Amino acid sequence: MNFLAHIYLSGDNPRIQIGNFMGDGIRGKDYLRFHSDIQTGVLLHRQIDTFTDAHPVFRQSKHRLVPVYNHFSGIIVDMFYDHFLAKNWAKYSNVPLLTFTNQFYGALLCHYDDLNDKTKYLIPHMTKNNWLYNYQYIDYLEKILQQMENRFSHSSNMHQSVRELREYYTEFEEEFTIFFTELSTFAQRKLENLRSE
Repeated sequence: MNFLAHIYLSGDNPRIQIGNFMGDGIRGKDYLRFHSDIQTGVLLHRQIDTFTDAHPVFRQSKHRLVPVYNHFSGIIVDMFYDHFLAKNWAKYSNVPLLTFTNQFYGALLCHYDDLNDKTKYLIPHMTKNNWLYNYQYIDYLEKILQQMENRFSHSSNMHQSVRELREYYTEFEEEFTIFFTELSTFAQRKLENLRSE
């Protein structure tokens, strides 16, 4: 899953949200140098990624893209699923998406000293363009995918995947809905277990 889903699945503890958000950038046991709640977020992030990668519905979405985008397909589906979460946000949260995203940006600034360097670098770009809120718009998603593509050493044509998103929009959205319901239950249970350890 991508940024918005990871933050949403962390509950309402800002440091757990931050840890889950930073998860991809923290390797091995490096998480142990962070605040205990951030550690919980990082571990939850890893559990979510493991669940996601093995889930047959996620794999079904991914398989639709593999012939064209190969090993970038999983990253693209992560972005597609964040799009559907943002678009259907009111089904999952009583807090308006704009409020939720602004609260998270505020938490990043409040806990700035707790952040890794990668996250500190991302903050200005993320807040200026309000990535989390704008995932709901396909045209904006295309821009983000283009920006991501520019960071790779060879072309992935990820931004072109919005063609498949539009072509199979109903299928992707139905798969997201099934998958995210199961993921939410899984993440809630894992979060409770991590908090009790």
